[in-house]
Amino acid sequence: MAKSKNLPCPVRSISLPSRLNPNGLKIEAELDKLKNLETSSHSAETIQAGVLGLVQLYNCVQELIQCSNTQKALAQHQNGAIVEEALEGSLELLESCDTIRNLFCMIKEQMQHLQSALRRKGADSSIEKDISNYLNFRKNMKKEIVKNLRRLKQMENRVGSSVFWDIEQHLSMVIRVLREVTVVTTSVFKALLVFLSYQDTKIKPRGWLMISKLMITKSSASSQGGQIFSDMGSVDIALDSLRQHIKNNETKVDGNVARRRLQTLDMSIEGFEAGLQSLYKKLIQSRVSFLNVLAL
Repeated sequence: MAKSKNLPCPVRSISLPSRLNPNGLKIEAELDKLKNLETSSHSAETIQAGVLGLVQLYNCVQELIQCSNTQKALAQHQNGAIVEEALEGSLELLESCDTIRNLFCMIKEQMQHLQSALRRKGADSSIEKDISNYLNFRKNMKKEIVKNLRRLKQMENRVGSSVFWDIEQHLSMVIRVLREVTVVTTSVFKALLVFLSYQDTKIKPRGWLMISKLMITKSSASSQGGQIFSDMGSVDIALDSLRQHIKNNETKVDGNVARRRLQTLDMSIEGFEAGLQSLYKKLIQSRVSFLNVLAL
């Protein structure tokens, strides 16, 4: 029987007894890797490693769900609330992953259009409109980022809001694993969204205060002088500077800095897209596995 109460023990600190399932140690190792990434530098490479780490983590979770002990424990549990919780969480994570994939796809399209314009027009006055369009797109994008960060924060707060009574040890371990996986996944998703936001602290456009409140850790901001995930911000700064030079009718305007930074960011985004595509497939597989359990 399921009852809704505060979880009597912390969800974010689990110990997975390997004797209950040989997959336990593998899951614990993958979780530890991802937690260590949260405390390291939040560069594009680190966040990409987090996405790939989630892919490996969900491989282990898939094995856990499909093992006979788990299947048997879930099938014998009279109340379906455990699987329902897992299904609800898997849908929310799948939708968040899809939203983030779309955001990366949109920013890539905007960047490619701007790169093409820079190649054709150089740094003359005709490029100003293209730069303004890109920067306006970034401002509108920030609204979507804030909305999705709020959604992830709400999801994190709900983890562990229900406690299940009269369940055997293996099933208890499975519940703790799934909740821990949800928390780690939302943390990586938040990192991806913050990567897409403006990062320079000298110029804080509208919406940055809300984003900073919803970030993964506040300590990471101070440890890097307030300039976390600099790739997106460096492009915005270079483009804004180029636009100002053009507006001031300066005789010598160099667009090479903006072009180089766009190229660097473009390569980073390609890495994110590949990782997110793999992760999206794993999230689908995970949801299908839970649906199959519900059908038993």
